[in-house]
Formats: sequence, structure tokens, C-alpha cells
Amino acid sequence: MIRYAQYTQRGVSELNGTILIVDDERGIVDTMKAYFSTQYEVLTAYSGEEAIQKAENQPDLILLDINMPGIDGLTVCQTIREHVACPILFLTARMESTDKINGFQAGADDYIVKPFDLDELAARIAAHLRREQRRHSQSIVRFFGELAVDYSARTVTVHNEPIALSKREFDILELLSLNAGQVFDRERIYEAVWGIDGDGNSDTIMEHIRKIRIKLAAHTLHSYIETVWGCGYKWNG
Repeated sequence: MIRYAQYTQRGVSELNGTILIVDDERGIVDTMKAYFSTQYEVLTAYSGEEAIQKAENQPDLILLDINMPGIDGLTVCQTIREHVACPILFLTARMESTDKINGFQAGADDYIVKPFDLDELAARIAAHLRREQRRHSQSIVRFFGELAVDYSARTVTVHNEPIALSKREFDILELLSLNAGQVFDRERIYEAVWGIDGDGNSDTIMEHIRKIRIKLAAHTLHSYIETVWGCGYKWNG
């Protein structure tokens, strides 16, 4: 259910981009498409299977319902997160903290509980897109020996060979590499990447760093992320 009381786009920033709306309830999808189509290019999907296909269009933001028949939203998020770096906002009627934790661990960036106000949703979308725009406007490429990190394109290469990192993996690598030599404990990394209000667990940092190391090790012998025992992790560029 969507609250219709304020069916205007008051306060939405003048941003252009493409958003993908995924929900098995056609009425909700049609309502949101009508609301946002004057502001963004809107793609729609009515199932998890269709969402995975539409995500190949590389939208700037995805609104994704969790509770769908067949492939649910959590599975969709996990499936596309390795290839899609844009913000993913979950839309769901679930309110349990465990559901939120599962969503963030799957790779979501925000969590909108139904019923929601369209103006509030629009403001959140605009905020996420502004954040992405600021990130892309800062064209920075740094070299760490044989490894190159393009912070605007969010790519990592070794000898021009791309290394496929998920959004969260790149966020962690970005934090550490931009602060080379500085030690970050798991809680500090989690707060920087997931946010102060993140509902996850800092233990997930260990798993993300393990995956980053495996992916880097397939291309280079150098150990870029160093464990400082009892303290945390630091970038060894």
C-alpha cells in the first residue's frame, strides 16, 4: 500500500537518471512509474527473473520489493550485486530487524517499509543519486604498484585486467586505499561503509575482506590488505 495523500514531487532534486522499479504488485509499480516518470527514465519489472534481466541495463538506482513469488528480492539483490554498483532500495512490509539485517547483508543500501509516502521515497531516491553523482564527479585514479584504482569509475585493475568487486567490496577497498597505512577496526569500517544506522553486524567485514583478498590474489602476489592483529586492517600499497 502506498500513501497517496501527497501526489506531487515536492522537494525532489532536479536529477536525471534511470531507476528500475521491481514489484509483483502491478498497481504499486504503475503508481510509482506515473509518479517518477517526469523526473527519471523508469524501467519496470514484475518478477525476480525479469528484474535480473532488466538490471543488465545498468540503472542508476533500483527499487526492489523483497517478498515476491519465485525469485525473491534478497536473491535478486545477491545475484546482481556483483555486477551492479548502483544503490538498491528494498521495498517491503517486513519490519523485523533480522529482515533488515538480511537485506543489508545481501547488498541493499536502504530499506523502505510499506506503506510509504511517495514524497519521502522521492527524497530518499534523490539523496542516494546525489551521493552517487558526487562520487562520480571526483575523477581520481591512483596506482599502487601494479594495481590501479579508478575511484570515479569504481574499477580496479591489475596490468589492465579488471577485477570484479561488488559494491561493498569496492567501498571497503576505497576506504582503506584512500587512507593507506591507517588502521581501521571492523566497527569503524562497518560504520564508514554501511553507515551509523546500519542494522548489520561488523563480523561481515571479515567475510568481505576475505573475498577481496581472494580476488586480488588471482591477479597479483602482493598483499594489499594487511591484518594488524588485535587492531584491524590497513592498506599496504
